[in-house]
Amino acid sequence: MRDFRGALILALAAPVAMAGQAGWAQDDEPGGPLEGRPETEAAQQLAPQTPPPLPTPEDQLPIDMLEAPEGFSVEVFAAGVNNARTLRVADDGTVFVGNWEGNDVYVIEEGGEPRTIYEDLDWPNGIVLHDGDLYIAEHTKISVAENIMENLDNPPELKEIYSELGEPRPHGWRFVDIGPDDMLYVSNSSPCNICAREEGFGEIRRMGLDGSGAEPILTGMRNTVGFDFHPETGNLWFTDNQRDWLSEDIPEDELNVLTEEGQDFGFPYCHNGLFTDPEFGWGHECSEFTDPVALLGPHTAPLGMRFYQGDMFPEEYQGQIFIAKHGPWNRTEKEGAEVAIAYLDGETGIERTEPFLTGFIQDNQYVGRPVDVAVMPDGSMLVSDDWNGAIYRVSYDGGN
Repeated sequence: MRDFRGALILALAAPVAMAGQAGWAQDDEPGGPLEGRPETEAAQQLAPQTPPPLPTPEDQLPIDMLEAPEGFSVEVFAAGVNNARTLRVADDGTVFVGNWEGNDVYVIEEGGEPRTIYEDLDWPNGIVLHDGDLYIAEHTKISVAENIMENLDNPPELKEIYSELGEPRPHGWRFVDIGPDDMLYVSNSSPCNICAREEGFGEIRRMGLDGSGAEPILTGMRNTVGFDFHPETGNLWFTDNQRDWLSEDIPEDELNVLTEEGQDFGFPYCHNGLFTDPEFGWGHECSEFTDPVALLGPHTAPLGMRFYQGDMFPEEYQGQIFIAKHGPWNRTEKEGAEVAIAYLDGETGIERTEPFLTGFIQDNQYVGRPVDVAVMPDGSMLVSDDWNGAIYRVSYDGGN
């Protein structure tokens, strides 16, 4: 018998996706994603792609299409997690999931099904756990759910601690983390595809856990939706999505590292440390800015990243950076939707990057889109997929 729910999802997905693209196309506000799109026939076919309106049923997930290195296996950890994005794992294995389109925050307890603990929020993409509290970064504010781990069945009311993030649509999905200094860090991306700098945007801010004393620690970033701290040096590493419509092949998206507070990473003046922007680069040299440590491919949309600190994976993976690349919407040939691994070269360099988990693109169409990675207490790795509303688990058994 035909799966009626699956057919319904496909039927609903097509018009919603088209409507989403049409909405972008009609957005004439400065800084919108289609501003500057060439008038060529090929370019006019490109626009941000809206995920299906409902999660993909578990038996229709693309698990058999996903490929990892020899000795690794991939399985479904959770299905039905609408628009699953940022992942956070508690010491006992409880998983929290932020999202964007759904405006909810989910929890998955060990052996349990996903359930909503907060709803009707405003783009709650950024979440982080600290000492039993859950911090949630929405579009314009940060709140905390105090002692959430002891109150999962009766989640506490959110307490707002910071509300000065501005209105940077289309890049209003935040990422938050707690640094080794027990301070809260949040991204505040540039509110445009390419535009002149605007005070307060294109930076990562640091503040106390109560939201006090907020200050920028770096500038010149475009759109950062993932960062992590080196487990030994404490340096902040972050992904950054670069400008659109200059070319299908340039600039590339970046991996960066902050080695001194106040560093400027060049947007909108310089791209990739290699060339100045044809519109905004006048009067600037790339030597004025901090270079990226790795280029991650054109428009591949690297989002979440983590240093692997588990015990399960082989030694060659220990301490390396795993990066969830969402894949492009503005290239005629899709590539780069994958989980990649960046191998460190010393404390502040990258030796090479290579694919780790692939198969999310089939016949130039998305069958999934990775957003974030997180390490479980047993050392296995979770990968969120907002396209399917699912979370996958990657484990290593040596091929046994």
